[in-house]
Amino acid sequence: MEIEKEVKKMTLGHEFGAGAACLKCKDKCEGFELHFWRKICRNCKCGLAEHNVQMNFEENKKVGKLFEDTKYTGLIAKLKTDGAPVYRGNAVTITLGGPATAHTVLPGTAHTVSPASAAASVPHAAAAAAASVPPAATSGVQATSGGTAPGGAQARPAGVAPVKANAANVHVSPATANAVPVSKETPLKSVTYEWAPPVANKYVAVRYIELLPPEKRPVAGTEGAAYRRQQMARQLPEHDQDPSKCHELSPAEVKKMQQFVRKYKDEALGVGDVRLPEEMALVQQAAVTAGEGGPGAKAAGPGAVGPKGGAGSMSAGGAVGTAATAGAMAAPGAPQQSFSCRRCNQPMRVGDPAVYAERAGYDNLWHPACFVCCTCDELLVDMIYFWKRGKLYCGRHYGDSEKPRCGGCDELIFSNEYTQAEGQNWHLKHFCCFDCDLVLAGETYVMEQDKPVCTPCYMKNYAVKCSGCGEAVDPEAQRVSYGEHHWHAAPQCFKCSGCAKVLMGQRFMAAQGRLFCSVECKKNAPA
Repeated sequence: MEIEKEVKKMTLGHEFGAGAACLKCKDKCEGFELHFWRKICRNCKCGLAEHNVQMNFEENKKVGKLFEDTKYTGLIAKLKTDGAPVYRGNAVTITLGGPATAHTVLPGTAHTVSPASAAASVPHAAAAAAASVPPAATSGVQATSGGTAPGGAQARPAGVAPVKANAANVHVSPATANAVPVSKETPLKSVTYEWAPPVANKYVAVRYIELLPPEKRPVAGTEGAAYRRQQMARQLPEHDQDPSKCHELSPAEVKKMQQFVRKYKDEALGVGDVRLPEEMALVQQAAVTAGEGGPGAKAAGPGAVGPKGGAGSMSAGGAVGTAATAGAMAAPGAPQQSFSCRRCNQPMRVGDPAVYAERAGYDNLWHPACFVCCTCDELLVDMIYFWKRGKLYCGRHYGDSEKPRCGGCDELIFSNEYTQAEGQNWHLKHFCCFDCDLVLAGETYVMEQDKPVCTPCYMKNYAVKCSGCGEAVDPEAQRVSYGEHHWHAAPQCFKCSGCAKVLMGQRFMAAQGRLFCSVECKKNAPA
């Protein structure tokens, strides 16, 4: 019954975004018109992400559904209207600076802001384990967010206790930073981010974003915000998780897709956790001292059962999950432990946040700019990852690693029968002309920009023109090309423009699309 309901409610929402201008094609596109199964614009062949369509609500619904029925319940909320899960997104405005409440920190060439109470050295483990954001720190930072409670505390599900470990201040080594008091005349600076890691300490969130490439920082109204929106559409295709967004799936295909989705939610899906590596080591040492763990122990992830049988804790300062170790900590007073990025193997800088992935184990960490898909090397949007065989994937390329993807509709293929052509996989019904949708089984076609096109459409829309007769050159016909000019390889077309001598197999010269057999013919030819 459930499968039948899923099949009946399938729709592609053709009214959504209708008429929106194309940001890529500009005036060449008449406005967005969704192809009924290709998920592109009929007019310009660009995707929805390339059009000026406000997708915030739709994207939040998509990500909310992705995390539905998973242990990452802290990322979704319930709509009061229809009960559908919606991603909170964590759009936030952060105000930094303030009289006598902050210091400007200059670690190398980068900069950030840390609370005035932040010490220049790492505090004792016991102090770090119990630390929370002091009034002096919160007075210098104001934040408003759809995903945080008043005062900057991270919202959490009922019955989940916070761990205050990551509420500690940013620690800066005197060897790598100079603390300079901020003048009372320094104006407050507010920056709105379309997304920021949901940590209680906003200085950590700002520093995380500063460590991303400038063109990829999700500051509202910038190319970084546009990049995030495009990657949200690219990395997390709605049709990879929701059968109702696919084209004419059979009941058997719907069942297979539901099993696939359940499997990756249980085994691969996760969200990055932003932490200070030094702080995590101190938390682990405190846990060892308190008898709650041992060297190398890992804390329970979100939704996992803890030592007392309760739900796993959500940190007030982390994105998702509980505080955990990045390795065993030596005795107090020992030299600072070294932390290296799993991807680039370069060390972390003291005071810089790292990204952890629960499914990879908390002994692994990444620089913010290194937390990328192993296939496309793009930043994992909103730190949403899929973990498989020791590698991080975005949603799209995880799907590609598990199932063939149709080159026509962009959906994963769950049917037993499909075709392979031109190095791609296709649903049998979707190996069609890219222009007119003619099924190409048994037909002659031409590949144009990696898309199959039938011969009539090729002749009409893509074929080059013969410089001799002005007619389109058939894709199977012999032709001669010289620079940007083409001719039918026939006596009536490939001949001297002066004396009409056939030039097949002969020496020739070309000028402005015209052929000549000699310098004399060129000189005597009319302009």
